[in-house]
Amino acid sequence: MGKKNSLIKNASVLMIASIISRVIGLIYRRPLGEVLGPVGLGYYGYASNLYSILLLISSYSIPMAVSKIVSERLALRQYKNAGKVFRGALIYAAIVGGATALVAFFAGRFLLPVNQQNAVPALQVLAPTIFLSAILGVFRGYFQAHQNMTPTSVSQILEQIMNAIVSIAAAVLLINSFAPPGEEAVYGAVGGTLGTGAGVVTGLAFMLLVYFMNRNVLRRRMGRDRNREAESYGSVFRTIFFLVTPIIFTTFINNASTYLDSYIFSSIQGFHGFSGDQISAAYGEFSNYYLPVINIPLAMASASASAMMPEVSSDFALGKNREASRQINQTIRLTMFISIPATAGMMVLAKPIMGVLFPASSALAANLLMTGALYVIFSALATITGSVLQSIGQQKTALVNAGISLGVNLGVLTLLLLLFPGLGIYGVMLANILFSAVICVLNSMSIRKFLGHKNEWKKTYLQPAIASAGMGLLAAGVYYGLFALTRRPFIALMIAVLLAVAAYLILYVVVTGTGEEEMRRFPMGGKVVKILRILKIYR
Repeated sequence: MGKKNSLIKNASVLMIASIISRVIGLIYRRPLGEVLGPVGLGYYGYASNLYSILLLISSYSIPMAVSKIVSERLALRQYKNAGKVFRGALIYAAIVGGATALVAFFAGRFLLPVNQQNAVPALQVLAPTIFLSAILGVFRGYFQAHQNMTPTSVSQILEQIMNAIVSIAAAVLLINSFAPPGEEAVYGAVGGTLGTGAGVVTGLAFMLLVYFMNRNVLRRRMGRDRNREAESYGSVFRTIFFLVTPIIFTTFINNASTYLDSYIFSSIQGFHGFSGDQISAAYGEFSNYYLPVINIPLAMASASASAMMPEVSSDFALGKNREASRQINQTIRLTMFISIPATAGMMVLAKPIMGVLFPASSALAANLLMTGALYVIFSALATITGSVLQSIGQQKTALVNAGISLGVNLGVLTLLLLLFPGLGIYGVMLANILFSAVICVLNSMSIRKFLGHKNEWKKTYLQPAIASAGMGLLAAGVYYGLFALTRRPFIALMIAVLLAVAAYLILYVVVTGTGEEEMRRFPMGGKVVKILRILKIYR
């Protein structure tokens, strides 16, 4: 029970922080989109996507790797070795992050599509942020290994707040005061990316403060370490390299599909005669409206995976495979409890969601959300199952599965765009869904092979899907009914969402038979139980 509560507590902390961060990111996209315009958003999207890929190489996987390696040593009470891993990871991050930052600054123009070279200045502004993010990732992974998710959570929120403020302010300043006529979109994209750097600096400053506040406690723990099997720095670097490298490539492949899809989309659409501005505008809707909305529920999957990794790694290191399997089932069930209704809600309320959040968006963004919301479920499962394989030392298997999935994705996308040019950005959306579906199936098969793990299909997928279907019907009926009466989309949407949440909780309890004590173990379960008592579901 203690392990269960620990996992739920840690996952809940990260989930709440991730949701707040993503919501802040979503809110500031609206004024940023209005400032930049569709073409400027396209430049911003291309620069941000390539930055994200380079970030994957230098820092994205570092928190996972540091969390796994350090948590294994903490489970064995090897506190000095854990500290040595932390210091070695900082050196590794500085070298890799610095090298990747130089690539972004000097070679970015070769990595961006030929017809999107106006995104180069924005990418160059992002280059130093890559180095700082690598260092930030080490600190986050170190505290996550100690099963303390609060520093990571607070730093994420502070990072996103600063990002939002500086992005909008810098974009407005550069466009109004420095941009030559005709260059407003380029300068606006540069201003938007300045906020990303300011956010990372803020997050890193907070993590450094937390580390120095806890430094004496960590030193005292190391002083009580009686383990005589001291690791050399050479051994630490080898461990980090051989663990991080497969995770880097796996994470790179998992996320490179977005960049490679954008490159293929831009190139093939250009081949079919579409102008660079047309391509940028379509991709701007996809990357700056559709993806941020989709990524809100996916943030919860990432949070669950981060909270699960030290738990499963510790159990696996101690030979507790059955306990590790229980942790995996609990994490997947928790993620699907949120991801499945989120998918249903976005499908039926796509048009009002986009209209309320992004008035500058076109019907394209709403149609993408309506048809592409299924990506949430598959991508969430891909994230969780990939983290499981990394937790049990099967990084190479995760890498192979990701490589196969990427090959399928790129092949299908290329064929779709060549044969059906009118499909446009919808081809990218379909390829992304296929990629996630293939990878989560392959990962699940691998987990069953290496750990003997079996999915709880009925309780994890089928029953939440039934409850979500009922919820979706209610949400659509309430929204469109209220909108017909009031013609106020915001009010109608808020009421529909609130009633949909209540309906889902009621239907979920009725369909699954989840008891009061079990419900308390979900994120914010105590508050959910109080609501269900008011509604007379629990007596």
